[in-house]
Amino acid sequence: MDTSLLKVDSITVRRDNATILKDISLRVESGEVTGVLGRNGAGKSSLAYALMGLPDYIPVKGSISFLGEDITSWSITDRAKAGLTLAWQMPARYEGISIRDYLRIGPQNSSERNLEEAMDFVQMSPLFLDRAIDKSLSGGERKRIELASIYLMKPRLAILDEPDSGVDLLALREVLGLLRLLADQGSGVMVITHREDVAAGCDRSYLMCDGRIILEGSAAAVKRYFMSQCRPCEGCEGEQISRKGVLNEVMGRAKNQ
Repeated sequence: MDTSLLKVDSITVRRDNATILKDISLRVESGEVTGVLGRNGAGKSSLAYALMGLPDYIPVKGSISFLGEDITSWSITDRAKAGLTLAWQMPARYEGISIRDYLRIGPQNSSERNLEEAMDFVQMSPLFLDRAIDKSLSGGERKRIELASIYLMKPRLAILDEPDSGVDLLALREVLGLLRLLADQGSGVMVITHREDVAAGCDRSYLMCDGRIILEGSAAAVKRYFMSQCRPCEGCEGEQISRKGVLNEVMGRAKNQ
């Protein structure tokens, strides 16, 4: 019996008459950081949307199992309740509210002590809780605040789409360290990235190209192959739907529920 936290078995996804994911198979274990590396347009974000259950990314073939249960047809809500969460490449902006209010959007029963613990986890002072979520926050601060919200959710599996986006090198090291802490507490972590240095910090990695997994192995082996063999290619065009458009679509549906 397979004991993997997440098992993806030969899924294929079509959108707008194009096959954007092709016979994808992978697994994620609890307490492990798993990388998905690939050039822009390789299908990485589409994979994240399929795992999270976005309506336009339901597999036409294959299956997705979570904690041994087939969740291929489950809704986003059901997957979230089961313990899956997705951190977007660009965190959603909630202008006009404080960081405290933002952190309470998910786990609404969080106490002040819980919030302070989450801020400590991401190495930010509790004084930030009264700050507004606005343009005065740096990219690194916004990433850490989103990680604080994930920490409060205590997910079984956290999928992070390009956590290195919009942060400088120092902030990136801090973010990667926080992902390791999240895994050390028992969560499974999947990191989607186009940067080989990010993938190198994972326990295992998969390499994607043109909607396919073309290599699985140690983070070091996948990094070596990526740096020596991978070049931008005409095939990497299966992910042309903008992330912003998908995010707006999901947020709009959430408001109507």
